[in-house]
Amino acid sequence: MLAWLKRAAIAAALLCACPVLADTSPTLTRPDVDAWLDGFMPYALQQGDIAGAVVVVVKDGSILTQRGFGYADLEAREPMDPERTVMRVGSISKLFTWTALMQLVERGQVALDADVNTYLDFQIPALDGEPITVRNLMTHTPGFEEQMKNALAYDPATAPRFETLLKQWIPKRIFAPGTTPAYSNYATALAGYIIQRVSGVPLDDYLDTQILGPLGMTSSTFRQPLPSELQPRMAKGYSAASGPARPFEIVGLAPAGALSATGTDIAKFMLAHLNQGRFGEAEILRPETAQLMHGTSLTILPRVDRMLLGFWEANYKGRRVIAHGGDTQWFHGDLRLYVDDGVGMFVVCNSMGKGMAAIDLRFELFEQFADRYLPVPGWSAGPGVDEQTARDHARLIAGRYVNSRRSDSSFMSLLNLASAIDVVDYHDGTIGVSMVRNGSGTPRRWREVEPFVWQLDGSSRLLSAEVRQGAVARFSFDEVSAFMVFERPSSARGGWLLPAFLASLVAMLVTTVAWPVSALIRRRYGITDRRSVGDIIAHRWLRIAAIATLVVWVAWAMTIGTMMSDLSKLSERLDGWLWILHIVSIVTVVGGVIAALWHANRVLRGQRRWYAKTWAIAMVAAMNVSLWLAVAYNVITSGVNY
Repeated sequence: MLAWLKRAAIAAALLCACPVLADTSPTLTRPDVDAWLDGFMPYALQQGDIAGAVVVVVKDGSILTQRGFGYADLEAREPMDPERTVMRVGSISKLFTWTALMQLVERGQVALDADVNTYLDFQIPALDGEPITVRNLMTHTPGFEEQMKNALAYDPATAPRFETLLKQWIPKRIFAPGTTPAYSNYATALAGYIIQRVSGVPLDDYLDTQILGPLGMTSSTFRQPLPSELQPRMAKGYSAASGPARPFEIVGLAPAGALSATGTDIAKFMLAHLNQGRFGEAEILRPETAQLMHGTSLTILPRVDRMLLGFWEANYKGRRVIAHGGDTQWFHGDLRLYVDDGVGMFVVCNSMGKGMAAIDLRFELFEQFADRYLPVPGWSAGPGVDEQTARDHARLIAGRYVNSRRSDSSFMSLLNLASAIDVVDYHDGTIGVSMVRNGSGTPRRWREVEPFVWQLDGSSRLLSAEVRQGAVARFSFDEVSAFMVFERPSSARGGWLLPAFLASLVAMLVTTVAWPVSALIRRRYGITDRRSVGDIIAHRWLRIAAIATLVVWVAWAMTIGTMMSDLSKLSERLDGWLWILHIVSIVTVVGGVIAALWHANRVLRGQRRWYAKTWAIAMVAAMNVSLWLAVAYNVITSGVNY
């Protein structure tokens, strides 16, 4: 009897406690968010070697909280201040360009499905008779290859205007319009030029008067360099907090990434979009235009995030989220709007930190925020598939892929060789993707939740694949699927080429090292070289060709590495050196094949031993692989536009 009474008392106590427990669950209030951020941000900055960050949360038409963490200037020990500190926001700038373009659509001055050439004073060539539409620009599906030259500069006096860059070189179109997401700064800059042409005023002036001014964004500008009144408030950018401060970046294709803003100002823009285009008394878009912009999705792959008109989806566990990220060399930000909940969040860091620390911080911050304040109870990605199906599909998707956002017609396509994406079959029904790794550097596992849709372990992120004729042709996953996909490479650039090229370099290195080694051995032991003069000359030229070819490939690797480590070097300053490399490469790579064939012909027709003949054939193969790669990746066929 006493035991029963005890159990009843405990049960009654638990029932009474339930409302109390519910009341103590996290709620989206300023005190709770501030306490949560205080526990998250300082540790994340310290562990990631990130100098500073600003976080802003808006809710129900006003700023809920805005916080600065770390330093805007490490040397001066100037703290981050969301109201005062000006930060670069990278490609979040695109949202302002797209909003401006939608204003012109709203007024009937621009049509979404019109040929972009309608609004330009130069021509974008059609691809197989298909022009690019304004809608293609907004969904990153015009089909352009990546344009990299003049992406960033430090000297405003020598940095070309974005209008000049647009006309200077039109990137090759490598996809039919509307078919393949391939993120394009060039496409966004075209949109900016259309705004300028149609409105009849410079883009900076248009944005000032039509968006920044009406929203009261008085501490924000697209102008480069910054107006004098904002320069003292500009945060320093860093590669990492442990490194030196970096100079202010001049973004070449300005409409795609030139905005500098405070966190408080970005909050006003978020609130306007959450309120269907209105902020206070200002209306930057009509409600129907904002809804069109937020709700017009382009489905390329099922289940994963899609591109909208300017924004992209970043849906989380079934909750609708629209977003845009932004990165310069030194600043890294993200903006997300929980449109059905009236909530928005913005974060920007002034350094990448160790590895990809700023990117990891963004993902973790948004996921923890959503799980804490906007949970979706009982969410499931799917029921899963049977074990045999999972194994079969893992085998089908495994292999090497290239990014749709890539250089294709210039020597910069060599980056595709080094940055190919590998999908790994773990032979237990799960797969790994080389660019999605855990803290130890191992690819994380994805499990199939429905045919050809996988879910990342410990996350709601999904991966989706497209199957053609029984084979996986391409795939993508949440966070990038809206604006890039990963495709099987062409046979000319297949997975065989990289190992074959590395083997050819080893063969050339062995041939190079063998030259002085064999000479020393002959001298040491008094061995007489019994080869004919013709054989000796042919062998000598083969060795010279091997050395020269190695030097050329090392020169290309060092040149591209230098350019990518400091994007300001992607400019005309290196054109002379690039022309020299192109010319020397033609002579060296083609000459290497000729030298190898000459040498092999003499060895195979002579009385040399089997291993000498085998090595001669191997060197012919090595030099031909070198030539194949040079042609396939445009090392000897492109100029200095990239």
